[in-house]
Amino acid sequence: MSERNFETDSGIIINELYTGPGNPDLPGEFPYTRGVQKDMYRGRLWTMRQYAGFSTAEESNKRYKYLLANGTMGLSVAFDLPTQIGYDSDHNMSEGEVGKVGVAIDSLQDMEVLFNGIELEKITTSMTINATASTLLAFYIALAKKQGADIKKISGTIQNDILKEYAARGTYIYPPKPSMRIITDIFEYCSKEVPKWNTISISGYHIREAGSTAVQEIAFTLANAKSYLQAAIDKGLDINVFGQRLSFFFNAHNNFFEEIAKFRAARRMWAKMAKDMGATNPKALMLRFHTQTGGATLQAQQPENNIMRVTLQALAAVMGGTQSLHTNGFDEALSLPTEAAARTALRTQQIIAYESGVVDTVDPMGGSYFVEELTNQIEAAAWDYIAKIDAMGGSVAAIEQGYMQNEIAKASYQYQMNIEKGSKVIVGVNKFNAEQDAMPPIMRVDDSIRIEQMERIKQLKSERNNELVNSGLNQISEAAKDGTNLMPLLVDAVENYATLGEIADTLRNVFGEHKA
Repeated sequence: MSERNFETDSGIIINELYTGPGNPDLPGEFPYTRGVQKDMYRGRLWTMRQYAGFSTAEESNKRYKYLLANGTMGLSVAFDLPTQIGYDSDHNMSEGEVGKVGVAIDSLQDMEVLFNGIELEKITTSMTINATASTLLAFYIALAKKQGADIKKISGTIQNDILKEYAARGTYIYPPKPSMRIITDIFEYCSKEVPKWNTISISGYHIREAGSTAVQEIAFTLANAKSYLQAAIDKGLDINVFGQRLSFFFNAHNNFFEEIAKFRAARRMWAKMAKDMGATNPKALMLRFHTQTGGATLQAQQPENNIMRVTLQALAAVMGGTQSLHTNGFDEALSLPTEAAARTALRTQQIIAYESGVVDTVDPMGGSYFVEELTNQIEAAAWDYIAKIDAMGGSVAAIEQGYMQNEIAKASYQYQMNIEKGSKVIVGVNKFNAEQDAMPPIMRVDDSIRIEQMERIKQLKSERNNELVNSGLNQISEAAKDGTNLMPLLVDAVENYATLGEIADTLRNVFGEHKA
């Protein structure tokens, strides 16, 4: 970006920052309302990620190489449902779901194929995984070691945010307390062994997808973040070190100005919250976040309209100061994105970055009465929610009492009622309807994928050293009981080709399963 001239096409010089009335804060300085870097995108653009994963590891590997060749700056891995909830592809519960909403990963062998020809030390990888995050991270670390990488240099993120699963999404396995224990084991292990890894991406995205308001999205996300931070402190971790490895994940929805204000408010709130909990290191006070455009806003009717929705949402994320961004494919209300749709989604980001001019000044909405007032109002309403959650005993207690779930359900119901009544207009759905055009090509994942994965598992189990595998699983079981950090044992087990399902079952036998 440094070689660019910061001027309009008419030759008007663009000032770096608006500092007029109503803007006492500076970007890159506490409380970071206006951005976490002093020069924001004038210095470096956001990371352009495309969330991808489907079918087999081979097919996903082809898509990753395609995206990297087309300008993606980092990979973002989607896993299928069996992988997310700890079942191997040959388990009865996996039938009909293998490779459907993400890639099937049963063992280190699959991970080797997934990243074939991709050097882990040279890219950053985000993995959207929660209940089995520890095992997928172990796979990644084991693969990096096999590639000869220095694991102290590999970087990326695991979502690893189990609290929002109980509140909004549902891909949990174990009860909340042992789940929190696994998460703090990851925090502790990575702080020593994989220091550049972001050990949690605290997610408001799925809270919003479940139907929350913008205020609820940041309030519940930050309340969860507070619980994770306290758990790390209780584990003896230094907030000023550990706090630097936290990242956040937000939704970009349709209300353009509200979304910009939401991102600004979230940064300011986190800086205050972390400071109150003892953080003094500026990097531990900065809310760094990834954004994905709103999946729930995509419509099956007139799907080409989704291109405009995604563009506006992506623009709001950029003007709100995101650190990385995924743009959805316009056909994702119908299926996994086709290659053409994925390319259009990536080009949307590139056009915003290189053609729109919105990156030429820092916090371009700063000083706008509307946005500043929205920022203040969203912050105040979110603090009210957090105060209620604190009074209940924190996020875990609020989730156990069903508070967050009920609030999200009420907001979701009201939103849908507004659509039904027509007071909320969705173009092409409840207004400006048209006879449906021919459906665009959609991507289908064949059920034969499961048979292929089952054969792969069968062969793996016949070739590996099962004595070493069983020994490793027994050690994991004992550690789960006595409180020993699980991560080193998970890495050892997956290096001996224990499967994801075997590890999850071992932990199920100790921790049990959560029932809503």
